[in-house]
Amino acid sequence: LARTPMSPSSLKLYEAQFFGFTPQTCMVRVYSAFQDFLNELLLVVEAVFVRKLSGTEPNGEQLCSRARECSQKLQIFLQERFKRLTCLMETVLVNNVLSVPPNVLLPDDQPHKKYFQRLEEVLNLESSLAELQLVYQAEVCGREVQEQLDGILRWIVELQAAWMQEGMASFHDSFHAVIGEVNKKRTG
Repeated sequence: LARTPMSPSSLKLYEAQFFGFTPQTCMVRVYSAFQDFLNELLLVVEAVFVRKLSGTEPNGEQLCSRARECSQKLQIFLQERFKRLTCLMETVLVNNVLSVPPNVLLPDDQPHKKYFQRLEEVLNLESSLAELQLVYQAEVCGREVQEQLDGILRWIVELQAAWMQEGMASFHDSFHAVIGEVNKKRTG
């Protein structure tokens, strides 16, 4: 298998594509699930604390707002810790879970093994391809020039036919006379 040199991190991400998802998408889903669970859990914990403490506190509304404040602080604290943990989990996921062993060939690389080519062969093919593209472009330009020349010839034939139809002298003599007059006007 002749892979182009890749950085270890991009190689790991390439290998992760084999599994149908990247570590980032996996961690986004885990983080989203954690957020949902944390929000539901904090609401339940807050309600339990308010219910348990409502018998000891005289002002229930102040207790509710204080419980909400504490819940929000706890939520921020837990989210920050989970963000750090998420980065570590992503690293472990890339390095230990989603890595393909060196002796395993990914499906995308099967043709490279079957049709192995050395670097020289690839460079020769690329240079041949570049030459063919230049030849093709030259042919396209040649066809365009030929079409323009054919158009000029058609115009001359039509002009000759019009002169003959009007009963003028031969086309060549008339054409030379017109060119001579144009040159006189240009110099004079």
